Amino acid sequence: MPTHAAKLVIIGSGPGGYTAAFRAADLGVDVVLVERWPVLGGVCLNVGCIPSKALLHAARVIDDAEAMARHGVVFGRPKIDAGKLGDWKNQVVNRLTAGLEQLVKQRKVRVINGVARFEAANLLRLDSSETIAFENCIIAAGSQPMTLPGLPDDPRIVDSTGALEIDPLPKRLLVVGGGIIGLEMACVYAALGVDVSVVELMDSLMPGTDPDLLRPFQKVVGKRYESIMLSTKVTGMRATVPGIEVSFEGSNAPSTGVYDRVLVAIGRRANGDKLDVEKAGVSVDGQGIIAVNGQMRTNVPHIFAIGDLAGGPMLAHKASHEAKVAAEVVAGAKSYFDARIIPSVAYTDPEVAWVGLTELEAKENGIAYEKAQFPWAASGRALSLGRDEGFTKLLFDKKTGRVLGGAIVGSGAGDLIAEVGLAIEMGADAADISLSIHPHPTLSETIAFAAEAFEGTLTDLYMPKKR
Repeated sequence: MPTHAAKLVIIGSGPGGYTAAFRAADLGVDVVLVERWPVLGGVCLNVGCIPSKALLHAARVIDDAEAMARHGVVFGRPKIDAGKLGDWKNQVVNRLTAGLEQLVKQRKVRVINGVARFEAANLLRLDSSETIAFENCIIAAGSQPMTLPGLPDDPRIVDSTGALEIDPLPKRLLVVGGGIIGLEMACVYAALGVDVSVVELMDSLMPGTDPDLLRPFQKVVGKRYESIMLSTKVTGMRATVPGIEVSFEGSNAPSTGVYDRVLVAIGRRANGDKLDVEKAGVSVDGQGIIAVNGQMRTNVPHIFAIGDLAGGPMLAHKASHEAKVAAEVVAGAKSYFDARIIPSVAYTDPEVAWVGLTELEAKENGIAYEKAQFPWAASGRALSLGRDEGFTKLLFDKKTGRVLGGAIVGSGAGDLIAEVGLAIEMGADAADISLSIHPHPTLSETIAFAAEAFEGTLTDLYMPKKR
């Protein structure tokens, strides 16, 4: 006899897992939530999105205070208590995990701690030897950091989780990988007074991002970082007493460098192949990705997969939307995941955000589009914030004028990009945006100005009339 039984069992309590559990419970489904760690929230809440954003806020305060010196407001040099800053970051996390615990109790979701693996199509076995029989299962086991082969076993070499433990601060940090995760932590450490270097194998930071978005970003961070080494390969690392000796291969890189700490942030790998899903008949590929349909069903109809291991961008907000679909389907609803767009944000300084069609995608796929852009150097709000390096860009369908995509570089870009996403989902055109009155002076009105630029009605800049 199984130790536990439920109509729905969910593996993993990250943003996808707990959202699925709560939505299903609200719909009257008996739910068991399995979590391998002692606390709920998964990577995002405990060692990802939330704690990194707390540290990024601290970095932003430091950078803003320093920038005001050019405008006549001079603060003293900040004194960094890394231990106290780390404690505050942990308090933010603890408050949110405590909130999840309360929501679990309110919804009467049963939580079982342990590592779950499939024993059969309707049975899970935990590392404690307990078993859970289920009618439906949602796999939300996420992903884990990728690493480089042959690294020495040394605590000075860390992944994204280890990078959040900032005490003690190193003197020199090397970030291996110029993607969003690595660049966010680079911003934190640089603001805290650490000499930061970034090495990226590809020829640009944030590979796959439109090049024009990166220019304002690189102009800012190029002054803050010790070095940015593009088209450069890390060929080896050696632990020495002074630090980690790293060997490089690249035309613009030194042959070696010694660093007090090395952050390896070269991407994440899905965990779909770590659960013995084949015992349940579920198909999984060599990258740990489990294929699903529009209802988040795997090839075994009563087993669902969501989040990082279901393919697509590894983003918490994607996982939570997929979670609601899966939970609703289990409850008997005819729900489908039909999001037209999924926004992406690099919470760096300046922030870089984009949604929908990018110019790179348009050119690769031969999609006809028109572009309109508004520079923040002409925004009263951006100038009053001392942050005029950014811009807002919109892409429109050449025939219909409907919004296809957009991107924003600058302060608060991650918050602003949601309006563009809504415009795409609603099938809005340039007039829908430009004729919606935006408050002045705000950064949000730069979206309206970009739409006006497309229409030829912009008065805040002089632009030649369209033919």
